[in-house]
Amino acid sequence: MLVWTIYLSFAGALVLALLPKDKPALARWLSLAVAATGLALAVQGFIAGMGQGRTVLVDLPWVPSMGIRFLLAADGISRVLVLLTGLAAVAGVLFSWNIELRTNEFFAFYLALIGGVYGVFLSFDLFLLFVFYEIAIVPKYFLIAIWGSTRREYAAMKLAIYSFAGSAMVLIGLLAAYTTAGSHSTGLVELAHANLPVSFQMWCFPLVFTGFAILAGMWPLHTWAPTGHVAAPTAASMLLAGVVMKLGAYGCLRVGIALFPRGLDPWGFSFIGIGSWRDVFALLAVIGIVYGALVALAQTDFKFVIGYSSVSHMGFVLLGLMTLNQIGMTGAVMQMFSHGIIAGLLFAIVGRIVYDRTHTRQLAELETMHLSKRLPFAAWAFVIAGMASMGMPGFSGFIAELQVLVGAWMVNPWWTLVTGVGVVVGVAYTWRALQKAFFSDALPNAHMLEQEHEHNFAAITWPEVTGVVMLAGVSLFIGLYPKILLDAIEPAVKALLAGGVQ
Repeated sequence: MLVWTIYLSFAGALVLALLPKDKPALARWLSLAVAATGLALAVQGFIAGMGQGRTVLVDLPWVPSMGIRFLLAADGISRVLVLLTGLAAVAGVLFSWNIELRTNEFFAFYLALIGGVYGVFLSFDLFLLFVFYEIAIVPKYFLIAIWGSTRREYAAMKLAIYSFAGSAMVLIGLLAAYTTAGSHSTGLVELAHANLPVSFQMWCFPLVFTGFAILAGMWPLHTWAPTGHVAAPTAASMLLAGVVMKLGAYGCLRVGIALFPRGLDPWGFSFIGIGSWRDVFALLAVIGIVYGALVALAQTDFKFVIGYSSVSHMGFVLLGLMTLNQIGMTGAVMQMFSHGIIAGLLFAIVGRIVYDRTHTRQLAELETMHLSKRLPFAAWAFVIAGMASMGMPGFSGFIAELQVLVGAWMVNPWWTLVTGVGVVVGVAYTWRALQKAFFSDALPNAHMLEQEHEHNFAAITWPEVTGVVMLAGVSLFIGLYPKILLDAIEPAVKALLAGGVQ
């Protein structure tokens, strides 16, 4: 049933594109129905797949002369990320309930993006995965360029250029792997067992890994991410941070590491302690964690704080992948899920609940509005989301980051020690933003005081409450009972470490 997440999303996008423009309410409810059905299918597929390995869902010839097949399958990693996509899709619709401009077109692009994401996570043919990967890029541009805010055209174009540059690198690597393996199949399993020459893997791995890591927000190729997050409408911000950045991380794992494992071997020499591509990308991940946290600490725009925090948290994913051990890579996948939930919640609070009512994201202006009294629901929702984001025990982020740090310590304790700086700074920028935006005792000036008396913020709506409760509840549930995801992730990671793709 998991394949129907793809079919329904694209079918819903087509119906919405053809829907009359004067029926925004119908567009909203239809989008919610499609997203909710996708989530139900994701949950059903996750439960049905418990205790199973890789399960083939669809396997049909597509371009037989080139060995390309329409091959959809799922293992524990895929099922967890499909579940994340379903949750993010429903939450995004709920937090877009106020969209009035070309509502049907907005949700048509939205569901097309969701369909592409589902397709990437379920594709076990490299060509098919690349097609879905490209499909997911196109709607992002229009969602930002049409419905975005701050410098939306610039942000949309920057995101598109970075995405397509990374895609070009990936395509070159995949074509090289296809021809080097004998040009018989583009299946992930077949290519993983093709015994590609070590010399070939040594140059192809960094090319493909970097191409995917661009979309994962790897430093220093991360600059599209904060700009795109800030310019995007709330639902698009939630999807960018929640699932689109995970496409890059998933590609790094499923394609980069699985197909080119020998590309991570030592070079035979070292320079300032760096002797392999593993060391290079681990160093970039650690820099990204600390850099993203420090820049977030200095931001004056509330949404930029969350944008740079995403760069920092995605660094944990890349660091976990570079540990190449069971606990670290399991933590990386857990962090993909956890960050997808928490980042979506943070962007929803800042972009939808706060900004749409205050019409400002400047912390200096927000701290005179006393939002803890005027928007108590938003304040306490951000307290919960903030605690989850900085890895407080009891939330999903704690389990994920702990596993990554333990895995990193087993390889190189310095990675963990430096990363610890980023963790501490993460606490600082979270509480700084919380205090300034919601709990400041700064006094408003006379003009602000007059506006405060004249203007009451709109009441919190049922879609907002539903979305916050759902995302916060999932993070708390996984934090208290991580076994439900670990039982799915660990066997898939173990199989990948044992021999690429099983």
